[in-house]
Amino acid sequence: MGLVRFDFRRAEELTMSHLAQIALAFLLLTVQLPAAFALDNAPATISQELVPFSSDEGLARLAHSTAKVDFPALANQFEAESNGAFCGPASAAIVLNAVRGRSPDLPRDRSRLHSEDLKYIPSAYDPTIPRFTQDNVIIKGLKTRAQVLGEPVTINGKQIQDFGYQVRQLDEMLRANGLTTRLVIVDDSKPEQDIRTDLVENLRRRGDYVIVAYQRKAVGQQGPGHISPLGAYDAESDSFLVLDVNPASAGWVWMPTATLVKGMRTFDTVENRGYILVETP
Repeated sequence: MGLVRFDFRRAEELTMSHLAQIALAFLLLTVQLPAAFALDNAPATISQELVPFSSDEGLARLAHSTAKVDFPALANQFEAESNGAFCGPASAAIVLNAVRGRSPDLPRDRSRLHSEDLKYIPSAYDPTIPRFTQDNVIIKGLKTRAQVLGEPVTINGKQIQDFGYQVRQLDEMLRANGLTTRLVIVDDSKPEQDIRTDLVENLRRRGDYVIVAYQRKAVGQQGPGHISPLGAYDAESDSFLVLDVNPASAGWVWMPTATLVKGMRTFDTVENRGYILVETP
């Protein structure tokens, strides 16, 4: 019976090799994780056509965009929707505050102050900030707050829950708050080129704004119908910057024109979705 000799040097080399492979795998894992989280914890099924605004590519698109004059005002007034049915009111409040700015007749929303909050405030002092809010923009529109949040309404002879805003309902609410608008329903006969021209021309005029209504699933996101303002257009990539008012669901993204049109060319209760052009007189 011969002696079995164990090569400790060879064993050490194998062990170090295995350890190196494990260390390399761990390093690659730790490098990849931040990139995933940088996408606003987006679902793995999100369309790769949508470029996050916070990415290097997203910031570069804004830098060389020639249709972004209203982006600073929108970004300055931006706020997230306060609940899942308020994407319309949130978009309306952002645009109204961008348009009206520091007008002396801005409304004051006292609904967010509790009686105990005012205990030590002098009676002659109003601590509220004059501005449009997601709560007070609803008041002047035909659709009530209760209906926005699901109170049954009768549409075409049927009682249904019509959560949020259809694009025509939102247009009516914006007009009731004093804005000049042009509503465009994106039906099958509306050419993509006409839509692109409408949106780009508006985004190039200072003081004019665009609000779009689209279906999330149709653009590669998770969720139902949604409403948000547009912030800019990049001709090189033929994409629009959607300032998503629900950052808990999706961050700001650059969306290709064809994808955005596909999302707007979807049916919502009584007609297709579309866009609202807010135009200064």
